[in-house]
Amino acid sequence: MTMDRIGVLTSGEDAPGMNAAIRSVVRTGLYDGIEMVGIKYGFQGILDETVEQMEAASVGSIIQRGGTILQSRRSEEISTEEGQQKAINNLKRNGIEGLVIIGGRDALKVAAELARKEFPCIGIPATIDNDIPFVEETIGFDTALNTIIDYVDRIRDTASSHEKSSIIEVMGRDAGNLALWSGLAGGAENILIPEKKDDVETIVEQIKRGPSRDKRYSIIIVAEGIVSGIDLNARLKEEAGLESRVTVLGHTQRGGAPTARDRVLASRLGAYAIELLSNQESGKLVALKDSKPVSYSFEEVFTQERHIDESMYDLSGRLSI
Repeated sequence: MTMDRIGVLTSGEDAPGMNAAIRSVVRTGLYDGIEMVGIKYGFQGILDETVEQMEAASVGSIIQRGGTILQSRRSEEISTEEGQQKAINNLKRNGIEGLVIIGGRDALKVAAELARKEFPCIGIPATIDNDIPFVEETIGFDTALNTIIDYVDRIRDTASSHEKSSIIEVMGRDAGNLALWSGLAGGAENILIPEKKDDVETIVEQIKRGPSRDKRYSIIIVAEGIVSGIDLNARLKEEAGLESRVTVLGHTQRGGAPTARDRVLASRLGAYAIELLSNQESGKLVALKDSKPVSYSFEEVFTQERHIDESMYDLSGRLSI
């Protein structure tokens, strides 16, 4: 039996492509004859009942926009049993029979809790960190990666002109995917990521040996979760007499129009999320595998750890000689 009314929200940090996912969820639902509701300000919006009817025109001309038109706001209350039960009661009072949650790990964990309490939920992974187990690529990762590469290419031009090394700090508190992928794609001489904390000393020694290998400058990519670019620069200056220019990319990595790849990914996952809810499926995360939509149970996802691609990390080291 098809649901009559489905809600959609975005939660956590924004990621380019969230709007494309919202558009796909809303228009797929409307196409299937389902009444669609947008919930503003994430899970806090459920608690505050900031819901609005969504029509096809509501999501017009947003596929190319970064950020999220539904906006996002932190909610401590939703992490509690009482908050989750209140959310479910509010959803039911507004006639919402199912929910699509677009966001990263924290948002999807709340979705898992709501599903465990038997409220139908489907999660769409959207985070520039690309750190969800089983998910090959999350919405926003490709756009953020290309944003970083644009900066890396520009910085390399001036670094080579002045023969002065550059440290580029990218996002990645717990996951080094952005640093690893951008370092490999940008030809960085050194990459520091949280998953390889034990390699920091080795890499520092390698950087200190740089001049003896006729390395007149280096591009060093560092994920924020292992060391700040400023602290790394201070250490290299003290231990090796190497002073580098430091660029902290910060939230520039989150903004901007999503790439075509992220728009297509978001569109496919949004449509598949509605398909699952319409088929009375719940408690699942949608993703692509071998270019086909698939789903994984929240329980399956959150009992696993996401690991860095060791072969890519090894390759970056071999190519940096």
